[in-house]
Amino acid sequence: MVSNAEPHAFLLRAVNVGGTAKLPMAELRALAAELGASDVSTYIASGNLLCTPPGDVGGFAAALEYAVEQRFGFRREVIARSLSDLRAARDAHPFTVANPAFSYITFLTAEPSRAEVQSAADVPTGDDEWAVIGRELHVRYERGASQAGLNTDALLRRLGVAGTARNLRTVDEQIRRLSA
Repeated sequence: MVSNAEPHAFLLRAVNVGGTAKLPMAELRALAAELGASDVSTYIASGNLLCTPPGDVGGFAAALEYAVEQRFGFRREVIARSLSDLRAARDAHPFTVANPAFSYITFLTAEPSRAEVQSAADVPTGDDEWAVIGRELHVRYERGASQAGLNTDALLRRLGVAGTARNLRTVDEQIRRLSA
């Protein structure tokens, strides 16, 4: 069992993006509190829940996935990371950061195998760069995500895992808030 002694970021995949999977953050906070979480907050509308979960972190993430599906009618992965996980992922970002809005960390549901990473090597990238480090996919977009040469969805399919991306500004803010 993973201890609940520290707050975590619970990152919901693909909510409030492109008009689909609408999930008001006030309702997400209320739902987390109903499930027993404390110190509940959210950051921006893209599914960044910060809280101290009751009991097992993985169990809380699974309960949150189920509760979101029951209440809102769609299923989305919930990926949990501790403050130390977020810091380690941020520190491991392998690319020069000219603009934090163009550099992303995709938090994965599991670590892809070496064979899966190698099979993804031929996914076209244009001028963008990517690297898998543990349970994170790091991406630097040359001209921003909206003008990407890299199709991240195709890359994730090759890696055989789901994930949810946050730009470095968002990761930095999550770290700041969890550190407070």
